[in-house]
This record gives sequence, C-alpha cells and structure tokens, in this order.
Amino acid sequence: MSSTFHGLETARRGMFTQQTALQTTGNNIANANTPGYSRQRVNFVHTEAYPAASMNRPQIPGQMGTGVAAGSIQRVREGFLDTQFRGENNKLGYWSARSEALEKMEDIMNEPSDNGLAKTLDRFWQSLQDLSVNPEDSGARSVVRQRGLAVAETFNYLSNSLTSIQEDLKTHANLTTKEINALLDDIQSINKQISEVEPHGYLPNTLYDERDNLVDRLSTLLEVEVSSKPSSGKPDPLAAGLYDIKMKDKDGNEFVLVDSSNGKVNRISINDDAGGNGLANSISIDDNAPVDIAKFAGGKLKGLIESYGYNDNGVVKGIYPEMLANLDQMAFQFATEFNEVHASGWSLSEIEAGTQTGYAFFDFKQTIDPTNPKGAAKQLKLHDDMNELDHIAAATNPFGGDGSNALKLADVKNSPLNFPGSTSSLQSFYEGAIGKMAVDAQQAVRLTYNSAVLTDSVQQRRLSVSGVSLDEEMTNMIQFQHAYNASARNITVIDEMLDKIINGMGVGGR
Repeated sequence: MSSTFHGLETARRGMFTQQTALQTTGNNIANANTPGYSRQRVNFVHTEAYPAASMNRPQIPGQMGTGVAAGSIQRVREGFLDTQFRGENNKLGYWSARSEALEKMEDIMNEPSDNGLAKTLDRFWQSLQDLSVNPEDSGARSVVRQRGLAVAETFNYLSNSLTSIQEDLKTHANLTTKEINALLDDIQSINKQISEVEPHGYLPNTLYDERDNLVDRLSTLLEVEVSSKPSSGKPDPLAAGLYDIKMKDKDGNEFVLVDSSNGKVNRISINDDAGGNGLANSISIDDNAPVDIAKFAGGKLKGLIESYGYNDNGVVKGIYPEMLANLDQMAFQFATEFNEVHASGWSLSEIEAGTQTGYAFFDFKQTIDPTNPKGAAKQLKLHDDMNELDHIAAATNPFGGDGSNALKLADVKNSPLNFPGSTSSLQSFYEGAIGKMAVDAQQAVRLTYNSAVLTDSVQQRRLSVSGVSLDEEMTNMIQFQHAYNASARNITVIDEMLDKIINGMGVGGR
C-alpha cells in the first residue's frame, strides 16, 4: 500500500507548483508595459506515478498520481509572426529613408511657389520682354541684370543645398553601419550568455526577449535572415538556441554576419567610390567579397545609400545625384544657349562703337566640361561683361530702338536644347525633373504608409500572442490562488486524518 504520508507530499507539490505559477503571473503583471517583453507561462507536468513497474511493487488497484511539478517556465512566442514582422519592418525602414530624403528635396526645390527656380526664370523672361519694349531704358536693363543674377543665385542655392543634404545622408548612412555593427556585437554577446545557461536545462527568457528586440531593430536597418542552432550539453527541448544572422544579396549569395558556432561577427562598411565624388561603390563584409550596391538587399541602409548616390558599374545613380545632374545640365545648356543668342545681338555700347564684340551674359566660376557639366549649377554666375548695363544686347541690328534680340533671348525658354537622351526645352525638362521627383515622393509616402500599416498589423498579432493581458493574468491569478488554497486545505485534511490515526486509534482498553 502507499505511504501514510503520500497525500501530504502530493499536496505539498501542488502548493509549490501553484506558488511558482503565481510568481510567474506576478512577473507578467509587473512587465505589462515593458517594451519587447513576452509573457511567460508555467508548463505544468504531472510527477511520476506510484508505484513504478517492478517485481516488488505493492499490490494496489493501479498506479496513483503523485502530484504536479513546474516542468519549465516558457515565454509565449510565435516564430512565424516574428519573421513576418521583420520582413515588413525592413520594408518600412527602406521606404521611410527614401520618403524622408525626398521630402527634404521637395522642401529645397520648393515647387510650385513664388520662390522656386521656375518662378525665378519666369521673372527673368518677363524682364527680357519688358526690355524689348524699351531697349534703351537703363531701368529695364538693370532689371534684366538683376533677374539674371537671381537665376544664377537660385541655381547656386539649389545645388549647394542639395549637396549639403546629400552629405548629411552619407553621414547618416555611415552612422547606420556603425549601429548595425553594434547590434551584431550585442546579439553575439547575448548568444554567448545563452550558451552558458541553456546547457543546464534552463530557459533564459529575459535573454531571449532582449536578443529578439535587437534582431527587430536590426531588421529595420538591414534585410537579414535568422536561423537557430541548439546549444551544447543538455538544453531543454523548448530552448530557443543560438542565433545565426545572415544576409543575402539579390542574386541569392549568402553572407554570414553572426556565426554562433565560433562567435565570429562579420561587420559591414560602405566603400566609397574611387572617383572622389562622395558616392558609395559597394558594401564590405568581413571575410566576404564586397557586395555591389545594386545587388544589396533592402532596409534603411539601402534607402539611405540610394538617396545620397552610388556608382553602378560606372553609372551614377541615386535620388540626389540625379537631381543635381539635372540642375547641372539645365544650367549649362541654358547658359550656353543664352550666351549664343546674346552674343549674336547688339548692345548699346556696340552700336555706339560700330563694332560687334559679342558679349557673354552668363559665365562659370570654374571651367565646365561640356561632355559632363558636373558642378555647372553651383558655378553659374553673371559674366563680368554684365558689369556694364550697356553691354546687354537687346538689338539684332546696329540701329537704335531695336529690341528684337531681347525677344529672342526671352524665347530661349522654349528653344530645343540637347539634354542627355532627349531634346527638350528648358521649361519642359525642368517640369519633367520636378514631376519625377513628385511621383517618387508620392510613391515613397504611399509605400511607407502601407508598410507601416502592415507592420502595425503584424505587431498587433504578435502582441495578441506574446503580449501581457491584465484581464487574462488576473483570471490566472485567481485560478492559481484557488488551486493553492485547495492544496493547503488538502494538507489540513490529511493532517486531521493522521491525528486521528496517531492519537485516536489504539486507545481501547486503556
């Protein structure tokens, strides 16, 4: 038969196990507002039944239960939702970076407005038309010169401002690589701590949460894949194991960033283009060949690099380099065409001298290569010939009162210019560049919003699984409390039974 004290041990185990469950519930309640905390639960398991199968087992009707034990304290987590969240979070990081870069560009270009380049050019064309009506009026000539100066300064401002933001984006990208490397180091450090705990059969839930939070942050910056390896020794079957962090390029080539087997962390860095133009060329990963930017997978880092620019097999790409190149082409083609028309006309000083000198209206602070007018917008200025108002060529013939060349100068607005890959007027080319920027910005804003909605949706599903519900925890707390009280009551009953056996039996005949 079973021991007289068998019931005491069964009830004791019940009390201790319910106490563990209450302590776990209390921990969940305490961390209800802790970011990244995954609720924990006690896995109840029944203890080994009595008696065990053996030759000297007692002859009783069958095996009796011996109580309950806390098998393990497990965090509640759904791996599929983690993977889905990180995928959406990665897209959000990429489109957010592009959206912010385009938003800053829109603020600088400031179109349409009364202060943008388009309005400045319109005022310049209008001043030339006014000059054609009064070609000998010094006031009209002064307005043309001032409007021309405003055009040059607007080109300078736009180029300098875009270049400044471009440099800020590059700095941000380099800081992002440092943040990525710091996260990789932290993940490997937690891997090491987990590898020291799991072999003893424990589940380091706090370390698991901390590591997953780091991976979530990393997924915003870089597109990564997470795989798990078991720890050495005898870990619990529910142990999460050690994380390996990998990255793939668009060709499917795999790069290990965190290798839990040897504790190796392969850090990343941005390689600058050899041309000294401040652009990116490739991504270096320790112990691996560099990855071309065009093949580099998404995330905030990719969005930043695509914004400030990169060299793709000799072709400069990126949001800011493309807009700067458009401004340079506009400034060079506009200044060249305008100077040609201006030089073909007659100014007051030329009419007075009887000799056509061919004065220039615009110039560049430095020599500009016609085949690659890089920096033209930044270097555009008024020519020194325009220090004299009488050098403005408003006439097409050496006779007074003629303002027809001023009309030709105003018509440069609609003249076909040879831009790379197309022939277009200055205004049409600029409208196309601004239109493309607007479309790209709208797309980035729309996809940022969509990514944020999807990310929030997955996060809500994650929280429905791993988040702490105070209502649920209160219900559990009452349930465990009643079970604890019942076990305690069971001990009281058994104690009374034992008291009857010990003190109330065997007293007959005394």
